[in-house]
Amino acid sequence: MPSLSGMLTVKSVSRSFGDHQVLHDVSFDVRPGRMTGFVGANGSGKTTTMRIILGVLGAHGGSVSWHGAPVTGPVRQRFGYMPEERGLYPKMKVAEQITWFGRLHGLKPATARHNTDRLLEQLDLAGRANDPLDELSLGNQQRVQIAAALVHDPAALILDEPFSGLDPIAVETVLNVLRERSAAGVPVLFSSHQLEVVERLCDDLVIISAGRIAASGAREDLQSEFGTPRFELVVDSDAGWLRDLPGVHVVDIDGPRAVFDIQHDAPLDNGRGAQTDQQVLQDALRRGAVRSFTPVVPSLGEIFKEAI
Repeated sequence: MPSLSGMLTVKSVSRSFGDHQVLHDVSFDVRPGRMTGFVGANGSGKTTTMRIILGVLGAHGGSVSWHGAPVTGPVRQRFGYMPEERGLYPKMKVAEQITWFGRLHGLKPATARHNTDRLLEQLDLAGRANDPLDELSLGNQQRVQIAAALVHDPAALILDEPFSGLDPIAVETVLNVLRERSAAGVPVLFSSHQLEVVERLCDDLVIISAGRIAASGAREDLQSEFGTPRFELVVDSDAGWLRDLPGVHVVDIDGPRAVFDIQHDAPLDNGRGAQTDQQVLQDALRRGAVRSFTPVVPSLGEIFKEAI
């Protein structure tokens, strides 16, 4: 059997339903020890891609590999999958069914029970262990679904909308559990419509639009690729003088605080030429004290809009 630690690779995957092609040569990597956010509008192909990775759907072209080898049934058995729609039993007790999912993945009874107890504690569900699932709130049911995906200590995690229905405190609880798995070397692929959560959590980002990959890569690289050179300056006095500098576009100004872009292709102004960020800083220092001067990176929402 291939090694059960490594990188998950989706390469040139396509898929159609009847005459409608929903995935077009989809390719990206989910690297070990990295949290990869998978974002796109409804109907963009996220869930279809995840189901192909898990073997729930077949691809009509391309491949999915794990550690450089084709993904087989025994390898998928070691993956953890959380579908967007809940796949739990409403009348079954919480701990009982998490343990049962562990047994389905091949764990011995004692190990399944031990892992269940640990996860219920981590996810603040220990007090509900013996309650039927349908007596829990929707947010707590979501946490049980996450526990079911994690109980067998999966080698890779594929999570479809894991934060749906969670309040901010529950989101933090789940984030901590996922970060722990990622820090241990597990590759994690998760989709979410909550872009602010993706931005906080992801190391890498994959943006899909109409079944095609619009952008993918490390978060910092995409911020650099899709962002303009933007800075925030805070001085002691009014920063309105920034408007007079060539190659500087003021985005927002409020007395001593200003946000501005550097436009390197700006025309010359009286032979002085466009400014660089360091030239702006030097100019500010000549005028008085500078309290802060920091680059402003684009948000995930801005990158998403630009990419699609």
